[in-house]
Amino acid sequence: MSKIIAISEAASIALHGMILVARSDQPVSVHHIAEETGASRHHVAKIMQRLAKSNYLNSQRGPNGGFTLKKIPGDISFLQIYESIEGDIEISTCPLDKPICPFDKCIMNNVTNKMTEEFKTHLETQTLDLYI
Repeated sequence: MSKIIAISEAASIALHGMILVARSDQPVSVHHIAEETGASRHHVAKIMQRLAKSNYLNSQRGPNGGFTLKKIPGDISFLQIYESIEGDIEISTCPLDKPICPFDKCIMNNVTNKMTEEFKTHLETQTLDLYI
């Protein structure tokens, strides 16, 4: 089946992993995040390190290591997390990325543009503290 909006596994791991970290008062391990999200430990480690490099997480190695938040949960939006993994969300006028349209009016009535704007706005308004 086709999906109009699909979120990558990497973005899903990032969002869910950050919520797991925000909910914990102890460092959260890659193993725990992998178990909770059903993802491979290698993929989780790669995603969480990217979030650490983006200054959202502290990373500690060792048997008692794991990830902790670098900022307060209310200061981290889903949009920031999403874009640190996927790159900036681009809002374009044409769903086919065509510079010139052969029609006077968009046959899609700019629905993809509207959906992208709504999705971005939704991510901007969601912060980690809403899920703790």
